[in-house]
Amino acid sequence: MKVALVHDYLTQRGGAERVFELLCRYFPDADIYTSLYDPERTIELGDREVRTTLLQAMPNASKYFRLLAPFYYPAFRALDLRDYDLIVSSSTSFAKAVRKGAHAKHICFCHNVPRFLWDTQNYLREYRDFQTFYPAIDVVFKILRKADLAYAQEPDLYIANSNTVARRIEALYNRPAVTVNYPIDASLFQFSDKKDDFYLASARLLGYKRVDVIVEAFSRLGWPLLVSGEGPDRKRLESMSARNIQFLGYVSDEERASLLARAKLVVVAALEDYGLVPVEANASGTPVVSYGAGGVLDTQIPGLTGLFFQEQTAASLETTLLEAVRMQWDYSRIRDHALSRFTKKVFFDKIGEIIDGVCDRRAVAFSSVSLAR
Repeated sequence: MKVALVHDYLTQRGGAERVFELLCRYFPDADIYTSLYDPERTIELGDREVRTTLLQAMPNASKYFRLLAPFYYPAFRALDLRDYDLIVSSSTSFAKAVRKGAHAKHICFCHNVPRFLWDTQNYLREYRDFQTFYPAIDVVFKILRKADLAYAQEPDLYIANSNTVARRIEALYNRPAVTVNYPIDASLFQFSDKKDDFYLASARLLGYKRVDVIVEAFSRLGWPLLVSGEGPDRKRLESMSARNIQFLGYVSDEERASLLARAKLVVVAALEDYGLVPVEANASGTPVVSYGAGGVLDTQIPGLTGLFFQEQTAASLETTLLEAVRMQWDYSRIRDHALSRFTKKVFFDKIGEIIDGVCDRRAVAFSSVSLAR
């Protein structure tokens, strides 16, 4: 069976890209497609060929990939995937639009519906001059919303990373979705039951991540907070921070793993579609204080792996932080929870069952060796 893997764009390294990297290992002989590819800024694909769209030839396209929104659907529709028996797309937006042959099956790993189209004000508010150009942007986005609804009917099956996303897919696209919580690569994370005197927020510095809530709470508490990650909201966040807060910017995977293992608590204030950071923290033996909505409801057990705060406010977060530091956390149990539910093996066992129901698994080349890497 001939398999194609398709991702929106490979120009960064976020949670969706890390999941796609696992899919590439799971299908070691599959052909890889994306709209734009920047090997210096995204996941490691070794010497595998990555086939791109005509957008790749545009100057500085990978740097300004967000500005190309009107062109992605035509670019993906232009790809010729008619010879493939199975298409696996990984998408928060455009890749689900690819064409397939009449005999083919298309499974879409939907990380979310396109946030910039369906939650525009919240998603774009941190970008400079957004409000100035909003009338023109809204005209374009109305067209893109219609296209999104139409192309959302292309996949034969949706796999959502959380129950929250599954409900969004059903409500917006009128399509059912199977929920399979996405995995982490446990080998990349360290376990430590010795915690240092700091707290950690690890996120891209975008408005909807609500790092401002964390900064405000820790500025008042005076506790040492490290913030890893880059983004357009950094200057604003730094300007509102007290001296006990340090912004690290980009950190390597190795340094980030060390921070996750040594932090007293990892703090997440976003309404996440799924959210890999809480699972990664748990795999490191670290409890998580998170906003109690969205994907964390699938992954966190209050009192065992962390605590929820109920409002996206500094006051609500402070109250929960004060409760969390009084608790006696069992770091080994926290790690065991993550390793029993969110490993690659657990994930792909479930995916294998789903593929069994969609196509003839015996004809697909899987690689158990690649999963152990």
